Amino acid sequence: MNEILLLILGCAALIFGGELLVRGSVGLALKAKISPMVIGLTVVSLGTSAPELFASVRAALMGNPDISIGNVIGSNIANFGLVLGITALIFPLPIDRSVLKKELPLLIIVSLSFLFLSIDGGLGLWDGILLIVGIITFMVFLIVKSIKNHETPDDDDGELAQKARHGFWTLTGLIVLGSLGLYFGSEWFVKGAIVIASKFGVSDHVIGVTLVAFGTSLPELTASGIAAFRKQTDISLGNLIGSNVFNILGVLGATAIVKPLDISSHMLHHDFIWMLGVTLLLFPIIYFGKKISRFNGLTLLICYFTYITLLFWK
Repeated sequence: MNEILLLILGCAALIFGGELLVRGSVGLALKAKISPMVIGLTVVSLGTSAPELFASVRAALMGNPDISIGNVIGSNIANFGLVLGITALIFPLPIDRSVLKKELPLLIIVSLSFLFLSIDGGLGLWDGILLIVGIITFMVFLIVKSIKNHETPDDDDGELAQKARHGFWTLTGLIVLGSLGLYFGSEWFVKGAIVIASKFGVSDHVIGVTLVAFGTSLPELTASGIAAFRKQTDISLGNLIGSNVFNILGVLGATAIVKPLDISSHMLHHDFIWMLGVTLLLFPIIYFGKKISRFNGLTLLICYFTYITLLFWK
């Protein structure tokens, strides 16, 4: 019973911690006159991926690398199969075909790079540094491009002005509180997951790609679900792709630097294939359709629950 309470408290702390971190970071970025596009792809991506980051690092430090790797792979599968699937079922999403030329190929390259670095059975210090260099390069490129194109926030945008209205110390306080929430939330959540896994005889691998991955993907699921109900289609496929890119480069990179990770062959030959497969499924959906329809959403959900079912089918 205590471990279930720990799991719930940890999950709640991760969600609220990530929300506070995003609010504070976006507010400071807007005060610095950074463009909304760069804020979305850098600051917000970092904030929404913070639960994955803290949970993976905590699991690695506690000697559970399968949870660290499984969290990232499971979250990436959940982002497309579960989050995008449910969002499209609620309200079909318009498709921006530019993702076929930019974001989606980038995610495929990043995913294959992860496979290449892991082929020797793990991610070491230098692998982690290489991944972090990749995410930093990506962010610097976006910022430089924004500056060259003279992209700045619109002062007449009421929503942006609302987010930037708080003072510097208030926004800094939100970031500190959010970071504390993520720190303690990750510790409680991972501890609860490990106890439950051992009690029911579930492996770290399975608990990582299911329970921990679902918990750390809740911010994306909640935000996308609410946006779909309100018919705010600005929660786009590109945002989820960006989150998956950051999960691999940022989360696994930082975790490997903190502590080298061992990766099982089953993780590479099974879970990675599912992650890559769900990603590749988006190509025909985007190429042949004008929207991600309810049928597409149902297809993605079926893929996700098939994957989960096969994990327990022994």
